[in-house]
Amino acid sequence: MPIASSTTTSGRLLSLLSLLQVRRDWPGGLLADRLGVSERTVRRDVDRLRELGYLVHAVKGPDGGYRLEAGSAVPPLLFDEEQAVALTVALRIAVGTGAGIEEAAARALVTLRQVLPARLRRRIDVLDVGSAGGGPQVDTEVLLAVSAAVRAREELRFDYRAPGAAEGDGPPRRVQPHHLVSRAGRWYVVGWSAERGDWRTYRADRMTLRTPNGPRFTPREVPGGDVAAFLSARFKGSDTTAWPCRGEVVLDLPVSEVAPFAGEDTAHDAGPGRTRLLTGSWSWAALAAKLARFDTEVEVVSPPELRDAFADLAARAARAAGLSPPSR
Repeated sequence: MPIASSTTTSGRLLSLLSLLQVRRDWPGGLLADRLGVSERTVRRDVDRLRELGYLVHAVKGPDGGYRLEAGSAVPPLLFDEEQAVALTVALRIAVGTGAGIEEAAARALVTLRQVLPARLRRRIDVLDVGSAGGGPQVDTEVLLAVSAAVRAREELRFDYRAPGAAEGDGPPRRVQPHHLVSRAGRWYVVGWSAERGDWRTYRADRMTLRTPNGPRFTPREVPGGDVAAFLSARFKGSDTTAWPCRGEVVLDLPVSEVAPFAGEDTAHDAGPGRTRLLTGSWSWAALAAKLARFDTEVEVVSPPELRDAFADLAARAARAAGLSPPSR
């Protein structure tokens, strides 16, 4: 059954290109059957694609056939409707990644939209793709160089601008880069420091790379095997995905009002108008302040450290208000 009803050369070329993009090897006879033409016509169409810049190689064998290879230049591309929508979403997100490709992504988005059918333009125009960007700009060349070092398994040498320090303070740092990760509008390099014998995380926007790279290394598995979970744990001040300080409280609010703001926490119904919340943070003071944002009565179930943190928070709040701190 032919996949395209059009018998024009242009329509047939698009159908042929679509087939070559979704399968590595195509026997010539099968292509002819799918297109509803002769094998001689397929050979002529393949020659036309080559003239347009596509590298279509002839495959030897009992059946013969064709294979679409990557070329030295970017020829015209063909996307189906779902791919076009997915590409549009990805480009809109790329505009706010902080990866130094915002302008190119915006131009590509305009170019793509101009050639889309009206029905697809209406579909993508109603998409509201937000970005959690706003992070510092990263030099695209730094991202490309780090990514290349990750693939080549080569040690990175770089200067690092730590918070409050001048660029170039101290000797260059060395790390075996294992992952380049984007999180909340910032780019991070996760790697193994042989000097410290531990995993380290660096912000890419604070790195000034030195050349050449260091020696090749044997890759390791990030603790837990999940780089996203590992990075999340580091932001929590822990070596695991759990917060270092965890507590249990009862809030004087219904669970329907607490659950939308619980995030990674666990909220359970504790009776009419009350919620039992299992929550955590990187310190007891931060946990107490986090719970105070619910603007309601809080009953501490456990542990005692959280109750003490609330007492300290109340004392600081009283001093800030010019009042006498409450007695314990």
